[in-house]
Amino acid sequence: QVQLVESGGGLVQAGDSLRLSCAGSGRTFSVYTMAWFRQAPGKEREFVTVIGWTGGSTKYADSVKGRFTISRDNAKNTVYLQMNSLKPEDTAVYYCAASSTWPPLSRRTFIQEYDYWGQGTQVTVSS
Repeated sequence: QVQLVESGGGLVQAGDSLRLSCAGSGRTFSVYTMAWFRQAPGKEREFVTVIGWTGGSTKYADSVKGRFTISRDNAKNTVYLQMNSLKPEDTAVYYCAASSTWPPLSRRTFIQEYDYWGQGTQVTVSS
């Protein structure tokens, strides 16, 4: 099992940057597929990005492509989300998630593929 704790959220202005961190417990952290999802008020939780256990495979939602970057440091049991050029529509609670498998490409954006979730961190972008 793995426990996940997000940090790094906050209130920023449009155009600013933030880096979120997700610290995982457990010595097997490196074998997990890691992802970020977000949930805005009144909306369903949506996929943001995912990274494979080696860090070599990534996928991004179209809405964040070119602005957000996911990375991981398995030695530190941590996955990061660098968010640049933030927009008001990026305002949401951001959740870190882990899967003990490498889901098929068609399912990597599905919430159901992820076994473990953090508690979330709030990101608010003002215009």
